[in-house]
Amino acid sequence: MSAQRWFGRCASLGAFMVPGLALWLPSGYSYGAVLILLAALASAPTWWRRPAPRAAWCLMAAFLCMAGLWMLDVGTAWGMGSMERPVKYLLALICIFYLMAFQPRAAWLWAGIAVGAMGGGLVGLYQTGVLELPRANGYTNAIQYGNLSLLLAVMSGLVLVVQWRRWVLWQRMLLVSAVALGVVGSLLSQSRGGWLALGLMLPVCAWLLVRTTGQRRIYWGLGALALAAVALSQVPAVEHRLDEARQEVQTYQASGDGRSSVGHRLAHWRLAWAMGLDRPLIGWGRAGYTQEKARRVAAGQAHPSVLEYGHVHNEALDLFAKRGLLGVLLLMVFYGLPLAIFWPTAARIHDGSGKVDKESLSLCLVGLLLPLSYIGFGLTQVFLAHNSGNMFYLFMCPLVLAALHERHARMGCPSPV
Repeated sequence: MSAQRWFGRCASLGAFMVPGLALWLPSGYSYGAVLILLAALASAPTWWRRPAPRAAWCLMAAFLCMAGLWMLDVGTAWGMGSMERPVKYLLALICIFYLMAFQPRAAWLWAGIAVGAMGGGLVGLYQTGVLELPRANGYTNAIQYGNLSLLLAVMSGLVLVVQWRRWVLWQRMLLVSAVALGVVGSLLSQSRGGWLALGLMLPVCAWLLVRTTGQRRIYWGLGALALAAVALSQVPAVEHRLDEARQEVQTYQASGDGRSSVGHRLAHWRLAWAMGLDRPLIGWGRAGYTQEKARRVAAGQAHPSVLEYGHVHNEALDLFAKRGLLGVLLLMVFYGLPLAIFWPTAARIHDGSGKVDKESLSLCLVGLLLPLSYIGFGLTQVFLAHNSGNMFYLFMCPLVLAALHERHARMGCPSPV
């Protein structure tokens, strides 16, 4: 096998492994990432000389913004561990250009997404049914696990719906199983923040599907999903979590009790907002945030529960307190540029004859789901404070982008801008 084909196979295998192993194994998302990185280093003399499309440079700019932001945390107070996150972002830059040179096939990505979603449900069933854990947490924490399981389920559902006529019966059954098991993984994790993210992901994707395909019956499908969500809310475990959230909000409003899950979040959000307003441009910094938070708790200005976590359970507020408006702006770039490069424009989703290419449309929508879901998850969780959140985003974005360009090359169409 030629080196060109071998490196192409590595890219396709990585496209399967990153989502496919994400929830099956401890740090499962890292196996594919390491394979892609090693292949990128080995093939550097080849891809280094090839021009990259503008979208790759936009993605690089998004990653560099956040790498620069995380570099502000590097210092003697935090030791060598403070370099871990920015180094991952910088290494991911290498992988972007490797993947644009040795583009993976979308079929490997679809298989990986389906297998990953199934892993979310099966691991959750094992942990709650056999190990008798109160909440499924996979090999990370319950929130990260449940949210990623839900994201993979929604991705599987989009691939199923958009390319329905392409799939044969066993493929449809596989994708249906992936959707169901991914949702099961989310429910068993009892992570409520992911359910909020659905309210952002599904309407946007439904509107884009109607806009690009003209099939208004998609709105009926969205309505059916809403009814299904209402029905799921009556499941005892789900109903209990919803009632618990309402009670915790009422308790916090009545007495300021921040010891509950929701109460802690409300207390931390109030503190982060106040701290951000005190230093709105550049924030307190990571070390300064910790010190000032402890001072305000000691002074009775914040509930002691906020000392339990190093983040505020809201992505934007966390950066506002620690890095001010600069941090919030860089976060917007980090999510905004992928939203722009995956937006399903005519050039990105049409084939040579001007018809909508369903695989290209699927890739654009799956790419959009990455920033959309992270925005939704970030309302109640600092997703980027965890390795799983960073790694999944850093490698899925370039994988989807490279697969989109590979699809256009195979159709003989100009590369999407």
